[in-house]
Amino acid sequence: MEVRKIDAAQLQAMFIAGAQLLDEKKQMVNEMNVFPVPDGDTGTNMSLTILAAAKEVEAATKVDYSSIAKAAATGSLRGARGNSGVILSQLIRGFSKSITEATENGEEIDTVVLANAFQKGVDTAYKAVMKPKEGTILTVAREIAIKALEMSLETADMNVFIESVLQHGYETLNKTPDMLPVLKEAGVVDAGGQGLLCILEGAARVIIENLQIEIKKPTVAPNEAAFAALKNFNTEDITFGYCTEFIATKNQGSKYEEESFKAYLESIGDSIVVVSDEEYVKVHVHTDNPGLALQKALEFGALHNLKIENMREQHSSIFNEGEEASSEPKKDLGFVSIAAGSGIAEIMKSLGVDQVIEGGQTMNPSTEDILKAVKACHAEKVVVLPNNKNIILAAEQAAAIDEETKVFVLPTTTMPQGIAAMIAKDGHDGDVEELMEDMKEAVSGVQTAQITIAVRDTTLEGENIIDGEYLGMLEGRIVVHHKDLKVTFNELLKKMKEDAEVITVYYGEEITEEVAKDYQKDAEAIFEDADVELYHGNQPVYYFMISAE
Repeated sequence: MEVRKIDAAQLQAMFIAGAQLLDEKKQMVNEMNVFPVPDGDTGTNMSLTILAAAKEVEAATKVDYSSIAKAAATGSLRGARGNSGVILSQLIRGFSKSITEATENGEEIDTVVLANAFQKGVDTAYKAVMKPKEGTILTVAREIAIKALEMSLETADMNVFIESVLQHGYETLNKTPDMLPVLKEAGVVDAGGQGLLCILEGAARVIIENLQIEIKKPTVAPNEAAFAALKNFNTEDITFGYCTEFIATKNQGSKYEEESFKAYLESIGDSIVVVSDEEYVKVHVHTDNPGLALQKALEFGALHNLKIENMREQHSSIFNEGEEASSEPKKDLGFVSIAAGSGIAEIMKSLGVDQVIEGGQTMNPSTEDILKAVKACHAEKVVVLPNNKNIILAAEQAAAIDEETKVFVLPTTTMPQGIAAMIAKDGHDGDVEELMEDMKEAVSGVQTAQITIAVRDTTLEGENIIDGEYLGMLEGRIVVHHKDLKVTFNELLKKMKEDAEVITVYYGEEITEEVAKDYQKDAEAIFEDADVELYHGNQPVYYFMISAE
């Protein structure tokens, strides 16, 4: 049956259906990550972003075009995580603005209105990215918009229009390896483009397949007595602070022994639930060291559906949301930093960071998380240190949204860069512009190396990398891979700048102090004229982070 218009209820269902399909397929998108490291999170970031939009859309009190479009834009902007999530939020923002403008002028959503909305989304997203690359989500979105305009001039039938646009989107996605050599070498298409098409495919089912989406409305008010009792709960009584959940897909030939695995989890936490079948192991554990649980699971499988929550912080934030704003006058300058690992967080705090957001690789904070941290600084001006290239756009989006605080984003890409920036603030009298320049100069002198582990076989820059090998990364590039951790450590150090005066080694949660001190001796032997400092960063994912200055 020919469909010529999309009504507001269908638009609402389309956002939700798109979010649901990407949520189902996010692990498939994650596995398209070019680098074989345990932080391929494009699918997760995009899924969390569109789910935030869908949540707002589902909760809309009025089901009209404008209300649904504005809810989607607001939810995605605040819920955006990672670069892929921010780009997606900008696509939704432009799309929603175009829909709102057209429908408030009395138009309904037909193929022409939809095509114009696609183009507005692309225009908005391109403005958010400083140096757009071909072969990415932006390329796929742009080609979809071009095809949409072409089809809107040929047909008014929404079914024909949507099917043609989707087909062209997948054709473009399949060409992305020809546009970006690193994709071709890794044998994958662009993950962001794939994520976008998952959303559009889910949305299309509402029209093409007449997919019915149940719209749930929140109806239950919290029990006041229970709420008050929970508020008085002492968070110090929480024995293990991080609620950790994930699913591990068993590797072929891996030796998974459930009782041994459970015993290990019991040695590092409580509230343990382990459910397994022939292919999957689903895990829930409360622990102070989530990375230990993840690392143990990596011995027998690949991880997905990761969720790590700080229960003490979560408990406190629930009851602080309704508190009145502080009556104390705002201070002049505050600092927000993202930190992966309790040791890194403590270093940041000791250097004067007001609010530390726990996150980094595999745990990108959302725009909303950053906004809350900025507000908690209670300062007129706030400097944000993302310390990860995949968090910079979310930080910049938070800065653009915040109307009460002047937010400055220093685009740090590693934890050591963030630490160097905070050290550079000493002695400043409050001139934030001058401070930013000094911080940038300090960051420019930092070289960062990291060691993690390969989670799959792949080929990169002509190197055949094997699942389970240790990977030495210098400024984000894999420069060493070896089955022995110490060999990887030493070879990586030899590739760092020879004239370094200070080498700082941050050892992760998998490394003991005794082992770390042994590695420190190796670093001292390689850099005979440099000071070699050792800190327990307690970071997940990376066995070592090393800076040379």
